[in-house]
Amino acid sequence: MSEELLINISPMESRVAVLDNGILGEIYIERHHKLGLVGNIYLGTVVRVLPGMQAAFVDIGQSRTAFLHVNDMQREPRPIVEKNKAAKITKHEINEDDATTNAAADSLAVTPPIVSAQSTEIVPASKTLIQHRLHESQRILVQVTKDQLGSKGARLTTNISLPSRYLVYLPSSDHIGISQRIDGDEERTRLKTELSSLMQTVNLKGGLIARTAAERVPVNKLEEDIYYLLQLWRTICARRQEINHHQSSELIYQELSLPLRSIRDLVHADTEKVIIDNTQTYEQVRYFAKEFVPFVYDRIVHYTAEQSLFDVHRVEDDLRDALKRRVDLKSGGYLIIDQTEAMTTIDVNTGSFVGGRSLEDTVYKTNLEATHAIARQLRLRNLGGIIILDFIDMLEQQHKDDVLESLQAQLTQDYAKTKITQVSELGLVEMTRKRTRESLGQQLCEPCSTCQGRGFVKTAETVCFEIFREIMRCARTYNSPKKFTVVAHAAVIDLLLTSESDTVADLEYLLGRVITFDVENLYTQEQYDIVLD
Repeated sequence: MSEELLINISPMESRVAVLDNGILGEIYIERHHKLGLVGNIYLGTVVRVLPGMQAAFVDIGQSRTAFLHVNDMQREPRPIVEKNKAAKITKHEINEDDATTNAAADSLAVTPPIVSAQSTEIVPASKTLIQHRLHESQRILVQVTKDQLGSKGARLTTNISLPSRYLVYLPSSDHIGISQRIDGDEERTRLKTELSSLMQTVNLKGGLIARTAAERVPVNKLEEDIYYLLQLWRTICARRQEINHHQSSELIYQELSLPLRSIRDLVHADTEKVIIDNTQTYEQVRYFAKEFVPFVYDRIVHYTAEQSLFDVHRVEDDLRDALKRRVDLKSGGYLIIDQTEAMTTIDVNTGSFVGGRSLEDTVYKTNLEATHAIARQLRLRNLGGIIILDFIDMLEQQHKDDVLESLQAQLTQDYAKTKITQVSELGLVEMTRKRTRESLGQQLCEPCSTCQGRGFVKTAETVCFEIFREIMRCARTYNSPKKFTVVAHAAVIDLLLTSESDTVADLEYLLGRVITFDVENLYTQEQYDIVLD
C-alpha cells in the first residue's frame, strides 16, 4: 500500500492529510491560535482535591482546570535524590555518575525524580489515596494526555513520557516495553535485549518503550535516540528549577508543531512522498528529517503550483463529505453516523443495493463492504470513546464471524487503540477507540444556533398550536388587551393565515378580541412573541 503525506500551511492553520493509495485516510488540523495540548508538560497548581472521586483539578493556565485521576499518578517511590547539574550531555558524561538524570529534585513535588527499581518500596494502601498525596496550592509536574473535549478540561498524568522517532522515554518507570504492532518473537527479543544493554551502558535510569518504527532499526540509531531523550529530560528538569515560584502555572515543555510531529509519528517505510506547500515549513521539515528520520529526506517535495495542494488531491471534497451524516457505499448501501456526547452510533443500510442471489447474501456483502468504510471513517473523523455498530442482521454464524474478522483486519491500520466485542444477536458490535483529541466534527463545527444541537426543530404546525395556547393563557390572565399581535417566523405566519385560519377566526370569536400577525425574518421557526395592545 502506497502512502503520501500532504502538509498544507496557511496563516491560520496547519493541516496534514494522509493518503492511502490516493484516498484520504486521516486528517490532522491545528489552528495556530489554538494549539493542541497533548504531550505538553506543565508545572501546575492543585486547585481542588476530591476524595470522593479520587481526583484533583489542576490549574495549568488554560480556560478550564485540568483533571488528574489517582490512577494516572505513579506509585510513590522512596527516591534517591541527588543534586541537579543541568549540563550538556556527551556520550562520555553519561557513563559517569549521571547525577543529573537521577535528579528531578525535591522541587518536582509529587512527580518523583528518576529512580531505579532498587530504590522503591511497598507503599501502604492508605498512602495511595489522592488526599494523602496532594493538597490544594501544591505545585505538581504534569503532562497532558487528552485535549479539552467539549465542556471537559484536559486530562493529565504525572507519568511523564517523552517520545522520539524510535523510542518513548519514561523517566519515572523501570519498564522496558515493545510495541504490540511489532510482530515476531525474535525481533521483540532483540529490541528488549539491546535496549536493556544500552540502558546499562549509559547508566540510564527510567524506562523505555520501543515504538513500531523501531522494528529492524540498528542499535546505533537506538543509542542516538536515547541520548536525545536524556538530553531533553535534563533540559526539562533544568527548566523546572528556573520557574518563578509565584506563578500558578507554567509551560515546561511544548510538543512539536504538527508538521514535525507528523514526520516523527506518521512517516514509515511505505511513505512514498511528503509534499509541503510552504517554503519555510519545507526547510524546517527537511532539517528535522535529516537529523531524526533520514530515510525520508529525499522523499520530501516542495509544492509550488498555483492550485491548492488539497484541491489537486481532492482532500477538500473528502473533508466536506466527512462532516456529513450519511456515507454512501459503492454498492448502493450507506452508513448513518450519529455522534453524541455519550457514544457514537453507526447504522448500516442496504439502500439501493438489491444483490442477486438471496437476502442473506445481499446483507452479508453489504456488511463486508461497510467494515472497510467504517474503519476509514473512524480514522478520518477521529471518532473515539464508545462506538456502537449496527450491522444488518445476518442469520449464518459464519457470515457474522467473517464480518467481525474483516472489521478487525481493517482496524489494524488505525494508530488509535481499539477494542471490539462479538456480534450480538441483534447484529450490534460494541467497540471502543482511544480518544486523545476532539473529533473532526467537534473541531470544525459548533452546535446549530437554531436547534441548539438537537438536529431538528419544531414543525410550524406545532408552533401554531403553542401560539393558540399562549393567547388563551394571556386572555385569562390579562382582561384589558383589546388586540393580540402575533410576531413569528414567516412559515408560522403563513400557516396561521391559511390552514389554521378557521381556528384563528374561532379563537377571535371566543375571546372577543382581534388577532393580527407580523412576520419577523430574524426569528427562527420556534421563536414567537405575543404583543398585547
